[in-house]
Amino acid sequence: MGNVRYWLPGKGRGEIPAKLIYVSSSIYEGDWSSMRHSHNFAELFYVRSGRGNFIVENEIYPVKQDDLVIVNPNVEHTELSVSSDPLEYVVLGVEGMSFDFGDQSGSRNHEIINYRNQRDELFFYFNAMLRETENKEDNYEDICQNLLEVVVTILMRNSGHPILVVATQRVNKVCSRIKRYIDSNYSEEISLDYLAEKAHFSKYYLVHTFAKYYGMSPINYLIEVRLRASKELLETTDLSISQIAESTGFSSQSYFSQSFRRSCDLTPRDYRLLAKKSGSMTSGEMFNNSEKKS
Repeated sequence: MGNVRYWLPGKGRGEIPAKLIYVSSSIYEGDWSSMRHSHNFAELFYVRSGRGNFIVENEIYPVKQDDLVIVNPNVEHTELSVSSDPLEYVVLGVEGMSFDFGDQSGSRNHEIINYRNQRDELFFYFNAMLRETENKEDNYEDICQNLLEVVVTILMRNSGHPILVVATQRVNKVCSRIKRYIDSNYSEEISLDYLAEKAHFSKYYLVHTFAKYYGMSPINYLIEVRLRASKELLETTDLSISQIAESTGFSSQSYFSQSFRRSCDLTPRDYRLLAKKSGSMTSGEMFNNSEKKS
């Protein structure tokens, strides 16, 4: 008699920061008008059979059997089928998390992975969740939640490149913390790599999520804060242009002047002259006047 025992390392149960909110099954048969939409939760589409296209924010991606499509929250998307080979898929709606795909483009908000080699495994979990929600037997919600954790863990392990799961609430807090750090330390040398290290995100994911909450990338926000500070110094001090550039964190006087002119269509020197002429006029009023002048 043979006996083999494998001990687990005892790290404890690592629950994902998410809740499964629905499971659905669809067959695209041409009688359904597909429209782009978005929502505040992630979706995972597993293609059981068929062929078609997935549209994510104006980009078209072909999909086929055993493709898994992951779409982050607040991303416009829809799916289109090939009439001769209609798409059939299972969809999971997952609240409270988003995915960091660690891509090199800086804008990745979705992922498509083919699981043909793990079809039996993934197909089983998706079908099991669908069956549990259809039958609604005792504790089916707990079973589905546990199966979701298994699926997400498989994604993180088998995607071919790092995929991180990030709690949506944590994303809010991290972006807010990065913003506060920039507000307090704008005069220091700050790079996107450094901010990503502080956030414990990939720099590409940080760019996307920060822009979603604040309307611009962290570096563009940093430049905006530096420009606001430089305007105040131009209005209230006699520091030279090069001194102001240095004290507000710009790498050179020429870069400061280029950024300043791009922002308000005036050179720093012209802005200072306008400030002196305006006397007690506020920075905002001067900026409005400068826009009218331009």
